[in-house]
Amino acid sequence: MTQPHRPLRLTVDLAALQDNWRWLDRMSGAAACGAAVKADAYGLGAERVVPALLDAGCRDFFVTTYAEAQPLLPLLGGGAALSLLHGPGRESVAGIAAAPAFVRPVLNSVEQVRRWKEAAPGRPCDVMVDTGMNRLGLTPEEAASGLLEGLTIDTLLSHLACADEDVSMNARQLEAFRTISAKVDARRRSLANSAGICLGADFAFDLTRPGLALYGGIPRVEAEGHIRQVAHVEAQVVQRRRVKAGDTIGYNATFTAPHDMDIAILNLGYADGYLRGFSNKGEALVDGAKLAVLGRVSMDLTAVAADEAPNLGEGDWVEIALDLPEASGQSGLSQYELLTTLGSRYA
Repeated sequence: MTQPHRPLRLTVDLAALQDNWRWLDRMSGAAACGAAVKADAYGLGAERVVPALLDAGCRDFFVTTYAEAQPLLPLLGGGAALSLLHGPGRESVAGIAAAPAFVRPVLNSVEQVRRWKEAAPGRPCDVMVDTGMNRLGLTPEEAASGLLEGLTIDTLLSHLACADEDVSMNARQLEAFRTISAKVDARRRSLANSAGICLGADFAFDLTRPGLALYGGIPRVEAEGHIRQVAHVEAQVVQRRRVKAGDTIGYNATFTAPHDMDIAILNLGYADGYLRGFSNKGEALVDGAKLAVLGRVSMDLTAVAADEAPNLGEGDWVEIALDLPEASGQSGLSQYELLTTLGSRYA
């Protein structure tokens, strides 16, 4: 059966992705550089991203749950490892225990430690310790209490809360992690995310875990000029139309035409992850021209100014400006949200 045409395209530049990983790997120094491929590689397709990262040299991957891991299992092996950040839940522990040996749960609580000891004694795992984020992880006191005795711990992890900012909490978390690391027997230690890598060698330990920067995000100014855009979104024009001076465009009439003008209606809206924060702020790109978004972004449609693109018509493609730092500033959305909210209607 012929696949139906889709008027939206999402292009993932795998060469840019690989270059981004290589830069992060160099910035990680002697530490291995892994990759967070959770949330379907931040919305860009983990089953395409993982082979590209393997080809670049990455061997440590991170997802949230065993359900996320399962489509990736046939792609891994040969020295690659997959860590499950949310650990072994009551419903998933049996499946994780029976999974290939390169799959490791991250133990986050006293209950998960006990559950893993019972389900898979001696099988390697990772352990998360909380150093101030108060999200997931054992407290330092729990980790040092003897609870972890009998475990085969591959990687001891913690997570930085404010690495994208120059604040004292970074140094406090670093010192807390050093302290607990000296008390826990683990093969490797891992603290730095994308922004943490940019903080310098002290934060790298044995393994770094970039996410955002792999996919074109700029976590800190140190990454500017080194990280390439990975995701490119294009939409087709549904209709070109003429609007008279004084006419309004879109829901709630938030844009009034200052003069007679042409507009193009794009096959794109907030159901596709182009959220309402881009209303009257976003841009489309065609033949070097920037076409401003006019009015509210609808569920499936967005209007852009078209006078600067006189030949643009129904069925033509435009690129949506999605340089992540710039688009974040336009929309008020985080760079993470811009990626992970991309919908399922793209070719």
